[in-house]
Amino acid sequence: MTPNKNAVQVTSVLEELFEEHFEKKPSSIEALAVSGSDRRYYRLTADDITAIGTYNTNIAENNTYFYFTELFRKHKINVPEVYNINKDRRAYLQQDLGKQSLFDLITTEGYTEPVRALYHKALAQLAKVQWVAGREADYKQCFASKQFDEKAIMSDLLYFKYYFADLQGITYDRSLLISEMELLSKDLGRVQPQTLMYRDFQSRNIMVHEGKIYFIDFQGCMQGPPQYDLASLLWQARAQLPDNWKEDLLNGYISSLSELNVPRMDEIHFRRGYVQFVLVRLLQVLGSYGFRGLLQHKAHFITSIGPALKNLSSFLSNHPQTPAYPELRSLLDKVSSKDMQERYATTEPDAANKLEIQICSFSYKAGIPKTASPHGGGFVFDCRGILNPGRYDDYKYLTGNDEMVCQFLERETRMPDFMNHVYALISINVENYIARGFEQLIICFGCTGGQHRSVYAANQLAMHLKARYGIDVAVTHLNEKKWLREG
Repeated sequence: MTPNKNAVQVTSVLEELFEEHFEKKPSSIEALAVSGSDRRYYRLTADDITAIGTYNTNIAENNTYFYFTELFRKHKINVPEVYNINKDRRAYLQQDLGKQSLFDLITTEGYTEPVRALYHKALAQLAKVQWVAGREADYKQCFASKQFDEKAIMSDLLYFKYYFADLQGITYDRSLLISEMELLSKDLGRVQPQTLMYRDFQSRNIMVHEGKIYFIDFQGCMQGPPQYDLASLLWQARAQLPDNWKEDLLNGYISSLSELNVPRMDEIHFRRGYVQFVLVRLLQVLGSYGFRGLLQHKAHFITSIGPALKNLSSFLSNHPQTPAYPELRSLLDKVSSKDMQERYATTEPDAANKLEIQICSFSYKAGIPKTASPHGGGFVFDCRGILNPGRYDDYKYLTGNDEMVCQFLERETRMPDFMNHVYALISINVENYIARGFEQLIICFGCTGGQHRSVYAANQLAMHLKARYGIDVAVTHLNEKKWLREG
């Protein structure tokens, strides 16, 4: 297997865009972390100038982003300015809005009045997206789905069924459940009004820059019910907004519509639809967390399942008649039960748990490390079957700690498959050792130089174990002093 040529050269493409726009070469380029998308982000810097470089092979998605960027900026909706686009439209340079999202603020500052004011500002801008920009939006420009209709709603419900509910071992009438989901999708597919729907309107996609609210990652825009976006923000699992905030923000949003000359609507009907779409969004999110967390073993998504289940439980308690379908309601009650919430709760290490886990990376040139474990050691995994980033100049002087290397291993190699097998094997022993009161488990990852693949694997396993079991893990990179360094 050889790496994607564009992936290896992407930084040079972005550097060219930067120099073309700012008339100076960037002095540094930093890969930024990504979560669920295939887009790659980099921060380029030269003196006091910074910009965000984006690389995405999905040209249709990029074109959608460019179209809505122009539309939103026309209506004075705050989104990052696109400075430059390369000829094949796979790479572009845009305004750097800094590192602080609305989610960052609420997790660091808590439920303060200044933070609530920013939420109100975000919803006021959302109303402009939906009801003002939405009036002239060309939905043919949407790259994935043009409308959040009956089929799209059913897709979200099935996403929850297959990627979360079916992985829990819960019994239910599958035929009846599908029939009820089809009826629910048909009912919600007829809900009016229809506006421009953001689709993933949550606080991580809302940046706070110089006191102003900016929106990012709106490539998924389509025609749909405005209530869905409200549900996405107000019921975001990790934010856990208090009920009084949710009601206040919803009221503020509805009040702001009068300032935009929105035609009079039936508020009771609007609120009823909002409740229904809260449920759909909660289930879609659980499906996403199941896919990214339980199947792909990404630590961030695993730790998000507990808050999402808590959200669902709260919703069901406050809305005993929703959903009005007995089999679906029964399944949701089981999914959000206390036992299920405890299964996915993120807890501090149990004081009664004596197990200490030590993970290390090493170089096979130095040999497999010896341990003084009374149990005779544990696992040794050979990472040399994975394509080595160190063969390429772009990564030679980097390590498995660097985001660029992480992205290479996750996108251009079979490392994700390798790690999934590691997680499955290790979990068997960890659960057994905890139950039996064992005190130590040692896990080693080796590669040629102990600098890229083994370092990445050790770090990823540590995050996985902490997220899954609440265990503090010690990680040591044995070959760190011999890592190749530029210069």
